[in-house]
Amino acid sequence: MKDKNSHLHNRSIEFEKICRGSGLRLTHQRIEIFRVLASGEHPSAEIIHKRLIAKFPTVSLDTVYRTLLTFEKLGIISRVQALDDRGRFDANLAPHHHMICTTCKSIMDFYWPSFDEIPPPPETKKWGRLKFRQAELRGVCDRCMEKIK
Repeated sequence: MKDKNSHLHNRSIEFEKICRGSGLRLTHQRIEIFRVLASGEHPSAEIIHKRLIAKFPTVSLDTVYRTLLTFEKLGIISRVQALDDRGRFDANLAPHHHMICTTCKSIMDFYWPSFDEIPPPPETKKWGRLKFRQAELRGVCDRCMEKIK
């Protein structure tokens, strides 16, 4: 747990540095939205909104969406397209990939260094310059497999 807390602390410091560098005010709502994002769960805007209501009863879903778009433009988070057509968001900016359960729609990060080291196919050079790569694997998670049995 200590390692997870220090990881969250490091992400929070980086988040604050990016916000200050771009002139974005660090409001309590923005900080709390980032904390929900940094949990690693890949939440949707609706999930974030539901979690914020307890602390900030007047926060609107529109505010959450606008904040997420701002974070995305600043490179603080990235969007992950899940199977339920809802945008889900990821605060892990380290190179990583996603496994998505086709049953419960959960998303899990994983690291695949050998994939990351493979040079892209030659035809990608004709397209332009690649900035990053990300694999997405879809299947059924262990929890859902247990329910099926």
